[in-house]
Amino acid sequence: MVRAQFPIITDHPELTYLDSAATSQKPQAVLEAVYTYLTSSNANAGRGTYPWANRTTEAVRGARRRVAAFLGDPEPDRSTVHLTSGATEGLRTVARDWLTGHLADGDEILVPHADHRANLDPWLEARDLLAARGVDVRVRPLPYQEASGDYDHRSLASAVGPRTRFVAATHVHHVYGGDMNVHRLRAAVGPDVPICLDAAQSVGHIPLRLGDPALDVDFVVFSGHKTFALPGIGAVWARNRRGAELRPAGWEGTPNTVGAVSLTAALDWLDAVGIDRISAHVTALTSRFTDGLSRLPMYVVLGCPASLASGSGLPVEQRRHGIVTFRHSGIPSDDLGFILYSHGFMVRADSLCQAGTDDTLDKHGSVRVSLHVYNTEEEIDRLLTVLASLG
Repeated sequence: MVRAQFPIITDHPELTYLDSAATSQKPQAVLEAVYTYLTSSNANAGRGTYPWANRTTEAVRGARRRVAAFLGDPEPDRSTVHLTSGATEGLRTVARDWLTGHLADGDEILVPHADHRANLDPWLEARDLLAARGVDVRVRPLPYQEASGDYDHRSLASAVGPRTRFVAATHVHHVYGGDMNVHRLRAAVGPDVPICLDAAQSVGHIPLRLGDPALDVDFVVFSGHKTFALPGIGAVWARNRRGAELRPAGWEGTPNTVGAVSLTAALDWLDAVGIDRISAHVTALTSRFTDGLSRLPMYVVLGCPASLASGSGLPVEQRRHGIVTFRHSGIPSDDLGFILYSHGFMVRADSLCQAGTDDTLDKHGSVRVSLHVYNTEEEIDRLLTVLASLG
């Protein structure tokens, strides 16, 4: 059983972890890989010629190759993978070390003003860096539908102009849990504009295969700690087809060797379990929860209403992917989070690092339930029972 492979889950049967969008728990295979490395060959990478150093150097290089293979990179000899401290630093790497060298005065970029702050702030920082050099770049928001929690693809074509040079987008939204239909972005911006994809909530949760023509993006950025690896490791995959190759600036310094080992082990574990199997399990649990929650009139579920009912007719890829965010009509979200913990449920209850446009999240917060492979139907049913009792 997959759940039994997570010691922190099995060692605390009185608790239910429902905050995997913030960070995932770690399977025994990852813990063992880290322990084995630290007790058998811990050294610095690229600094020595003795066996431990050589094995560590190869572990870091191997992690880069493993990321490309896990993502289904169709051209690994042309693309590059750079290890970072996480998705936030990865997005900043693209913004600071690549984008600022590809924009001229009067150019425009499209970025998400209603996604995670990590996918907005780096692009604003890039604009400010260029402004300090006398280069005026306009940052335009991706058109967004508040009601559906999706990009407004019908309005996207009018947002794209002759000076649009770059688009930043999100694969799965961290509040609403929906697939943001990146293929529609490519259709709107045309074949030449680079697209950077924040995949923090999709890698390790749903299939992401770069050989799929519908996923024609130029950068994929994700965090290891949301993908069963340790904190402090992440990756930027760069296709290197539109524009120059991504080359992070500056001296690299000592890499996170333990993080690289954990990332390789996590991706190996994901392949062994099967990402399609994980996706199907989590989507089914999410549907079970949204179906139950939609029948409780005291709760408002944020995001697309059409994704709530199992009879909605939406294809499975348009249902919510492991993330459900909601409010109670009378109980403040922070209080609801404490109440749920008193019943053993660990959820997120705040503004969820939402950028830009949704003032209600800042004023009232919300409760987010985020699921992964170690969660069960029994946990969902118990949570619904508790929520129903709060009338």
